[in-house]
Amino acid sequence: MTKQADGRVLYSARQISKSYGPVVACDLVDLDIRAGEILAIVGDNGAGKTTLVKILSGAISPDSGSLIRNGQEVTLSSIKQAHDLGIEIVYQELALAPNLDVVSNVFLGRELFRKFGFLPYPRVLASKKMIALARTELARLDVNIPAISGLSVGRMSGGQRQSVAIARAVYWASDILFMDEPTAALGVKESKAVLKLIRKVADEGVAVIMISHAMPHVLQLADRVVVMRNGVKVEDCSAEDLTVESLIKLIVGA
Repeated sequence: MTKQADGRVLYSARQISKSYGPVVACDLVDLDIRAGEILAIVGDNGAGKTTLVKILSGAISPDSGSLIRNGQEVTLSSIKQAHDLGIEIVYQELALAPNLDVVSNVFLGRELFRKFGFLPYPRVLASKKMIALARTELARLDVNIPAISGLSVGRMSGGQRQSVAIARAVYWASDILFMDEPTAALGVKESKAVLKLIRKVADEGVAVIMISHAMPHVLQLADRVVVMRNGVKVEDCSAEDLTVESLIKLIVGA
């Protein structure tokens, strides 16, 4: 557990259920998310982990159950509402605009403006301010990007693009970050850099919740592991108590 993971519960799910016709994707799931903790949610395909994360991040609504943020019950009907509560998500597809540079991606849809002349409202992009803020955030997270302005992210490596997506989410998140397969399709060196970045984010006090099929990465990085199987949470324990073999047995129900 990181130095910031003091056990303080930031976000909870209580008795969350979701079905798609006869298929039960989540069945009465309880979950607590704690400050500064890296929580891995694992399971086989169709286990319900993605549905659970989508509910927690506002992408879909549960059929029943409740979500509690900082002690207050909340209802999320959109990702924007989750954003407003300081909850961010990095998708496996990254959701970056490949033709835009780093700064434009960090502030995409949330651009900053400055006043122009005597107009009573801002009309001109505050480009210098956004560049400075993006550069400061990347430096704080030790993300090494050769050029944050003028170079499209589509021309960067997979690890660099993943780092940009994480930095963007951390910049806007207050204390909760969801990540879907953060090291998928990355090489060994790039995966190592991304794992280091995730740990640094948690050390800043952000709760990181990641879905991953990479069991060695899960055990290397996570403080706690939740195992989903057939829509049910079957295990919730410290990563220190698990091995790759025991974790796989829990996933497949052996």
